[in-house]
Amino acid sequence: MNPLDLLRRCDLLAHFNEAQLSKLAGCAEPRRLPSRTTILKEGEPSLDAYLIESGGVRIERKTPYGQFTLAKLEAGQLFGETSFIDGNARSSDVVTTEETELLAFTMTELAAIIEADQRFGVAMYWAFWKSLSTKLRLTNLQLTRFFSQSGKPATTPQPAAEDFAGEFHVDLASKRKLFQEQKLSSLEINFLSSLSKEMKFAPNQQIFREGEPGNEMYVVLEGKVMISKFIPGAGEEALAFLERGDYFGEMALIDNEPRSADAKAHEAGAVALAIPREVLEGILDINRISSPRLLKILCTMVAGRLRELDDKIIGWFILAGGAARGWSVHRPA
Repeated sequence: MNPLDLLRRCDLLAHFNEAQLSKLAGCAEPRRLPSRTTILKEGEPSLDAYLIESGGVRIERKTPYGQFTLAKLEAGQLFGETSFIDGNARSSDVVTTEETELLAFTMTELAAIIEADQRFGVAMYWAFWKSLSTKLRLTNLQLTRFFSQSGKPATTPQPAAEDFAGEFHVDLASKRKLFQEQKLSSLEINFLSSLSKEMKFAPNQQIFREGEPGNEMYVVLEGKVMISKFIPGAGEEALAFLERGDYFGEMALIDNEPRSADAKAHEAGAVALAIPREVLEGILDINRISSPRLLKILCTMVAGRLRELDDKIIGWFILAGGAARGWSVHRPA
């Protein structure tokens, strides 16, 4: 089967039109690799991305207690896009688990098409965002299993503060300044500044809880926000601390699933802008000519969180003395 036919069958690329799929196929190099072949090595500077046609790979990291498997991937799943997006070195090894066929997308060729065709760029970053958000969600969901096997104690949660009464207002200029700092397009700045809703949260006040439906994402304007997960029998475990310009809550908008973690204001409180689903969909409409800048920011943000969370898992594994050796996350990577 030729690359174009393979790309047509990929759910991750279902939003691409035929012309865009043809362009993507033009920079795809088919590869067939035997079992136990190392495709990527931790620390190497390569930036290419890969789509699995058949077979599978394992994402793993060396530790003082041996190799630790972070993910197992199958046909139709993407890997390597994290380095393509953020330009950083590989954070893990990737090894085939059986004879595997891949489509390899060379960074220089793919980047040139994205630069030349803005609509293609938006479609490509949509695919990256879907892939990365799925990984982050599934990694969050697997943390309970890791802690139950490792026995690593978690922190004790603080009680959430009561909601503030009354209204809160942020002037339009302050909103615009935030989005201008991110070098967004004029369209994005105008939409986000005028249609986002400012919200103020007291210290430790809950913004949303795991399992709740989500119809908006947020960007931090002032203060800090903590993303955390409650581990039964262990307590609250902090996953990330977000500051000015950081987005959160976006996963529920892309996959229509409930929140996969908690979010609350940190010790000094926080001010955030809530961006409704319909506003985000309007800005990121792949059928319109618009700047892919916001999508790039979201992809880079999620890529960074994935790297941080994988580092945390490896750190917890080492602190636990190599406990939960057989644990792995089955997710795209």
